[in-house]
Amino acid sequence: MRKNILLAAGLLFSISSQAQLLDIIKSAVKDKTGVDLSTPTKTNNTTASTSTTTSTSTTSANTSPINLGSLTSTQISSGLKEALSMGVTDGVKKLALTDGFLKNEAVKILMPEKLRKIDTTLRSIGMGSLADEGVKLLNRAAEDAVTEAAPIFTKAITSMTITDAKNILLGSDNAATNYLQTKTQSQLFTAFQPKVKASLGKVGADTVWKNLISKYNTFTGQSVTTDLNEYVTTETINGVFKMVADKESGIRNTPAMRTTSILQKVFGAQDKK
Repeated sequence: MRKNILLAAGLLFSISSQAQLLDIIKSAVKDKTGVDLSTPTKTNNTTASTSTTTSTSTTSANTSPINLGSLTSTQISSGLKEALSMGVTDGVKKLALTDGFLKNEAVKILMPEKLRKIDTTLRSIGMGSLADEGVKLLNRAAEDAVTEAAPIFTKAITSMTITDAKNILLGSDNAATNYLQTKTQSQLFTAFQPKVKASLGKVGADTVWKNLISKYNTFTGQSVTTDLNEYVTTETINGVFKMVADKESGIRNTPAMRTTSILQKVFGAQDKK
């Protein structure tokens, strides 16, 4: 019995000594390294969980809806319509001037592609002035016909829906112009063709081109024809859209071009998209 008591006492003393020794080791490590071995470390799972949470929060922030501030749907619609109206008005006004097409390299109507060999041939035989006159009159016809675009554009702009406007505002630099083109392309072509035909006759382009092609065919023994009416109609429409797109891009990217309060408010919000 006494032997068992002594054995138990010895065991307890041993455990106590080990505990004291462990405490001494922990204290020494903390003093030397600053690491407290008594504090449990975080597991990889906890770290992974934290990382996942951070990643999820970041993803959530990146996919949050675009904030248009206090803009109402009506304001967005009004701003887009005003920007398009300004683009059309300014564009048509500039193109309708004498040399509005001819002296603007961005929209100048060149000789139809399949007739450009006429230009080379005429110049080679000293008749470059006839080719120049032909190109000039194509542009004169466009300058005369372009005013027909305004009422068609106006109708398309006023019919823009709230949903259209929101999508356009947050779209590319020429999203409004693309919308207008989708809505008016076929109408413009139908309305322009008779006007362009009349303009070609009015400025004498049809006569000059008949003479030009006739001379070419005589000198070369070939037979070249083209539908000038269709060509000039298409090029005139393209010129108008180019001018509208330039105006839209300017308003979107240059605050100084936002000359009204509604443009400043709407496109100021767009700046933050």
